[in-house]
Amino acid sequence: MQGQDLIDLGGQVAVVTGAGQNAGRATALELARHNAGGIAVNDFVPERAEAVAAEVRAMGVPALAVPFDVTDLDAARAANATITAQLGPATVLVNNAGMAGPGASIRPSLNFWEEDPANWQRYLGTNLYGVYNCCFAFIPNMVEVGRGRIVTIVSDSGRIGEAKMAVYASSKAGAQGFMRSIAKELGRYNVTANCVSLSALLPDMPEKQRAEIMQGEHMKGLMSRYSIRRCGKSTDVAALVTFLCSGAAEWITGQTYPLNGGYAPSM
Repeated sequence: MQGQDLIDLGGQVAVVTGAGQNAGRATALELARHNAGGIAVNDFVPERAEAVAAEVRAMGVPALAVPFDVTDLDAARAANATITAQLGPATVLVNNAGMAGPGASIRPSLNFWEEDPANWQRYLGTNLYGVYNCCFAFIPNMVEVGRGRIVTIVSDSGRIGEAKMAVYASSKAGAQGFMRSIAKELGRYNVTANCVSLSALLPDMPEKQRAEIMQGEHMKGLMSRYSIRRCGKSTDVAALVTFLCSGAAEWITGQTYPLNGGYAPSM
């Protein structure tokens, strides 16, 4: 039918972790544009979660801020109960929360054997156990109703390897393996599980500031490794994630989609 939205969420309620800013925020807003029945906005910072939830509500879509730390299974379960009571059961889960936990950033620094082992849990907790926790909390909703979508944001560092980022890379690689396995468990329930693998992604910022960063010598050197010579944008992520969450992707599962401007080919 002319005018029909191919990328349609079919009224499903979606929860997006780490959605208080950047790609998570863009994903929450894009899901809302495509017939989501409601959006649960997770972030470690309550004010950020509520700000994005307010943006979604302004679009005419029900939304709820659910601030919690994804490394806390009990908190994820409590959030599921709150979402179910106020929006209905969430059957779309976007595992976007990542990096090295709240307030931390990823910068290659030390060889693996030079690291402080006390830091390993920062990466494993958010990028791997956080995915376990949210899947454990929300998958029962999907199994019960017989439909659902799970998309986990991973990294090309886990897909191809990256020097001086071994623990971070392994946490992301672990999330990919986990998604491939649960895809096989969930297929009979019409639930798909896929990954989107990112390379260099700039946080949201004014276009002038972005252009200035891209003109720096370090960035020029980095971009020489990309076929499309720019960093990823939040909207790039949101578009692919929304497609994978939609009815158009109902026969896609257990896959990892590189979204990287040609940085590294699919394997």
